[in-house]
Amino acid sequence: MPAAAGMRATLTVGSLVRDLGLSLVTSEHTAAAPVRWVHISELPDPTPWLSGGELLLTTGLQLDTPTAQRRFVTQLAKHHVAGLGFGTGLGHEKLPEALVAEARKLDLPVFEVPYSMPFIAITEKAFTHLVNHGYEVLRRGAEIHKHLERLVLEERGLDAVVEALAVAFGGPILVLDSRGEAMASGAPAGELPQAALDAARAEVRRRSATPVLDGAADLLAEADERVQGAVVLAVATRGVGRPQAWLVAARDDAPPGDFERLILRQAVTVVALELMRQRVVRDTERRLAGDVLAEALTGRLEPDELLSRLRPFGVEESAAVLVFSLEDPAGAEPVLDRLLRDRGLGALVAIRERLLCAVVSGAAVDPLEVAKGARAELSSEFGATRAAVSRTAPVVALRRGFHEARCALETSALANGHAPDVASYRDLGASELLLSLQDDEALRLYCDSLLGPLENGGGDYGNELLRSLEAFIHNNGQWERAARELYCHRHTLRYRVRRIEELTGRDLSLARDRIEFWLALRGRELVR
Repeated sequence: MPAAAGMRATLTVGSLVRDLGLSLVTSEHTAAAPVRWVHISELPDPTPWLSGGELLLTTGLQLDTPTAQRRFVTQLAKHHVAGLGFGTGLGHEKLPEALVAEARKLDLPVFEVPYSMPFIAITEKAFTHLVNHGYEVLRRGAEIHKHLERLVLEERGLDAVVEALAVAFGGPILVLDSRGEAMASGAPAGELPQAALDAARAEVRRRSATPVLDGAADLLAEADERVQGAVVLAVATRGVGRPQAWLVAARDDAPPGDFERLILRQAVTVVALELMRQRVVRDTERRLAGDVLAEALTGRLEPDELLSRLRPFGVEESAAVLVFSLEDPAGAEPVLDRLLRDRGLGALVAIRERLLCAVVSGAAVDPLEVAKGARAELSSEFGATRAAVSRTAPVVALRRGFHEARCALETSALANGHAPDVASYRDLGASELLLSLQDDEALRLYCDSLLGPLENGGGDYGNELLRSLEAFIHNNGQWERAARELYCHRHTLRYRVRRIEELTGRDLSLARDRIEFWLALRGRELVR
């Protein structure tokens, strides 16, 4: 039962007439229309001052002919007036027959107001009811709003908020994302009709794709649109830009009334608060995941501590590392996290070195198949995506697994169109030599012999020389592309390369020296 069931009934022509002890003379079946206001007028055409839904009271002083009386009733019916109270004993001793006949023909409720009953008695009774009803609507709306807010504060989740809202509304409620996919739903009185759902989804996609100027989200949130019987409301969690979600509601029995629209308006704010709370939680979790991954890749955590850090993410004794290279890793991060969790996989998802990374629990999982599925999903939403995966290994070897996946990804980038969908240890090439070295000290000495002169001889400028060297090699010696990556002019990059050659005694135009530098840069990451 809708939460509105306990409220004072809406004022109608029929209920007001009964309360006054009067009787309808026409159209009892249409007297259930709600009365929005009461207006008194003796004009032969009061409709320019009416907006529809009013109960009009008149003595008909200027309605002295049947033609004028019929025209008067026709004007009121066309303007959707709720009813007519006609005062007798002043201009007319009884209800005019032409007026009554026209009212019956047009289904306009009419009742006689005797001379003994002043119009003020009717207006006072009606206004008292309207004020009390309005107060009751606000009071019940405030109670529901308070209940929904409490669900948010108790962190019960969006599903609980939407289910409570559906009970209060008395019909199915959905929250859709910008793609028209359901984020939460509640349906105490049955599912939303498929036609209404399809139309609402199409409308959401259309409006989500429409450019929104700064500040326009508030305007969208104030407007609702009925689509196939459903009300669609924008939910904006930011002050500017497109809405992040849409509230869809429908009633089978009748269009939403004042009370239902009030709680839907309030619900928009509550849903926005819940989505903001979820976003803060996700942002906190992502920062925590990034910190945990950064600590794990240092190789300095004891095995027990490493396990305790990974366990809250569902990663147990063994794991594989998935890495993805794409244009927007930050935007793809929550999507990848959702994809892996939807598959029931324990995973830590974070961004590292501009790569989107996932540490996936290795129990009964083929990491290559998981990476292929994730790459396909990410590519469809974020464009070109390259992927690589490490072998499943004990989590104590997580650092080596990350570098294995990263090196496989870099090697596949040089495959000139022949790279696999997802690179793995089979595609490591020369990087496998570095990863297979068990003596970290020997690898460190090799790296220092090549890169030490840059770090030591470059002074404060040493890090820029190393960055420039890596960008130059990564872009196959293409000055323009490397300079763009470094955000510097190509002449600046040429100066840095000459300085590198002076400090190391190497020649970067020679393939042999480039290969040795590349091995040193990769090895340096393994022993850092």
